[in-house]
Amino acid sequence: MGAASSRLEKALGEQFPEGERYFGLENFGNTCYCNSVLQALYFCVPFREQLLEYYANNKSAGDGEENMLTCLADLFSQISNQKKKTGVIAPKRFIQRLKKQNELFRSYMHQDAHEFLNFLLNELVDILEKECNAAKEPPQNSSSNKNLNGPVNGQANGSHKEPDTTWVHKCFQGILTNQTRCLRCETVTDRDETFLDLSLDIEQNSSITSCLKNFSSTETLNAEDKFFCDKCCSLQEAQKRMKIKKPPNILVIHLKRFKYIEQLGRYKKLSYRVVFPLELKLINTVDNSDLEYSLFAVLVHVGSGPNHGHYISLVKSHNHWLFFDDENVEMTDESMVQTFFGSAQEFSGNTDNGYILFYESVAKTS
Repeated sequence: MGAASSRLEKALGEQFPEGERYFGLENFGNTCYCNSVLQALYFCVPFREQLLEYYANNKSAGDGEENMLTCLADLFSQISNQKKKTGVIAPKRFIQRLKKQNELFRSYMHQDAHEFLNFLLNELVDILEKECNAAKEPPQNSSSNKNLNGPVNGQANGSHKEPDTTWVHKCFQGILTNQTRCLRCETVTDRDETFLDLSLDIEQNSSITSCLKNFSSTETLNAEDKFFCDKCCSLQEAQKRMKIKKPPNILVIHLKRFKYIEQLGRYKKLSYRVVFPLELKLINTVDNSDLEYSLFAVLVHVGSGPNHGHYISLVKSHNHWLFFDDENVEMTDESMVQTFFGSAQEFSGNTDNGYILFYESVAKTS
């Protein structure tokens, strides 16, 4: 990596961003799924800033219990405080903690980056909510404070308690609303649910916009799928659709490239061509506002199937695109993003496909 990192410094020259660090991550035997996600999260600036702030506020509690959050904060702090601008870091402590925490990631087999991202974000939320509750715990249990140990996220019926929203939620959480219209009495029932990422079904020669349209398309519930209407007090035919009620600050899109094929009795990778733009307009919001997002990271799955292959990530940092492949970090061009859309042919040698996309919301200038 020595020669490569000096090449990176030379390539950027005086344009090397002040205070920024570009470090590859050592692979501990099929841990590319983890490394690629960590790089995307490190260059998710609001998330990194909050995590480093958390580290600064909690490092004095050195005797505290080690968990996924403290290990991730420690790793990000290590990277950001390196004297060198480029190099390689071994995320050994983080990987050890991950394997200790979840047996799914203990083997040296190929793992799913999306499963890991989901696990990690939910684990961070759990830890932060427990810490928030512990801080609110009264010295002695007085009757007036009994409900402090109640559910942290009152998400039923769409009620959201702001004080219990963690900074992970503030970065990634959005709210979907599931709208169901009874075709007999026309009553519309809205049910809200939160999300940290959107998983989209994909089709050949499509785009993120068309996948989002399909995600929000109207579905008719009939036959054995009829909807129980509270107003009619019976099962009725209905129309259902999903819309985005509250878009997240950071929109994470997971393309469902692994599909279970009944005839084969196994999962197959779909290398379909799905175009993802550098600038995305979110069209399926409840209030129909055109929200703009900008692409800053792409996780790419390399390989023909779900049980083997490799993960790499492309990241945008200070208007430069960088290519992260475990220990290796290289400058790349914006046009390289297009090479990961997928293949328009069914049986193509191109198996390097965009799998998880990270978009940040763009503040509109009036």
